[in-house]
Amino acid sequence: MRDTDIEHERMTRPPRRSSSNALLTVGFAAALVVLCACTSPTSSAVAPAETVAVAPAVSGTLAPTATLQPSTTEEATSTVPASTTTTVPATTTTTVPANIINVGVFAVPIVPVGSSSGPDTLVLQLRLQQLGFWSAPADGKYDLSTKQAVMAFQKYLYLDPTGSVDDATAAFLTQVQLKAHGLVDTGTLVEVDKARQLLFIVVDGVTLWTINTSTGNGKPFDEPDMNTPGGPNITGVALTPDGVWKVNRERPEGWWEGDLGRIYRPKYFHGGIAIHGSNSIPNYPASHGCVRVSVPAMDFIWASGLVPMQMPVWVHS
Repeated sequence: MRDTDIEHERMTRPPRRSSSNALLTVGFAAALVVLCACTSPTSSAVAPAETVAVAPAVSGTLAPTATLQPSTTEEATSTVPASTTTTVPATTTTTVPANIINVGVFAVPIVPVGSSSGPDTLVLQLRLQQLGFWSAPADGKYDLSTKQAVMAFQKYLYLDPTGSVDDATAAFLTQVQLKAHGLVDTGTLVEVDKARQLLFIVVDGVTLWTINTSTGNGKPFDEPDMNTPGGPNITGVALTPDGVWKVNRERPEGWWEGDLGRIYRPKYFHGGIAIHGSNSIPNYPASHGCVRVSVPAMDFIWASGLVPMQMPVWVHS
């Protein structure tokens, strides 16, 4: 509301006359002033104010009855979240019923340690394992298995797969809530995702571990047969074939001379194509067709018994 300026009229005293007349005149004037003050000035000023200003005020004050009506709107508001909440779980349950585990936001921010060792790296290792990225037991050392786990995490979220923890990687490690999982949501098998260059170990539809891998680079090759010195070269195209296969033979101990190079504790699933340990697992496809993992990861696969003979291996692009 705007303030109104009230103008005060200055009363002028009448000229001095005889005392009796003066008193009579003053009395009459005073009565007249009181009478006027009670009737015309106030009445004419207030009446419009009560008619124009007060009536709208009452109207505006009563309007909240209509304004309070938004209790209906508030109910509509509560209905929307309810339907959103109902939809999200339904979608999650229908799409991936068994293989998604919510581990929540991490309790403390992950520090961007780069590739350095120390207490912050110990926390990093624990978080990677909680999210399902395999690394050796947490000890605070930024070793090969830690670098491989970080690279797998970066590949999984389509970050730059450097194997080093920068600001972006640390932020995602802190905030990501769902444990890593493959596409399959049923059965017990190994899933090899060539598009992301990741290997998933799945038990009863739930992804237990995600491991960095490097598969066939898709390029033609013409190289000596390491097992037949002086013999003809081996030629072909470095492909890891799509399909569902099974582990059908394996070599449990140490390094072996493959036809195209040394391989560590291989588990073959399609001809000469195997999951095996290697000293070179870059962030891109680099093999002749095998599924490479780090030597520590291959030792874990053997020790855990998670990839036995006849285990299905699903390779897809």
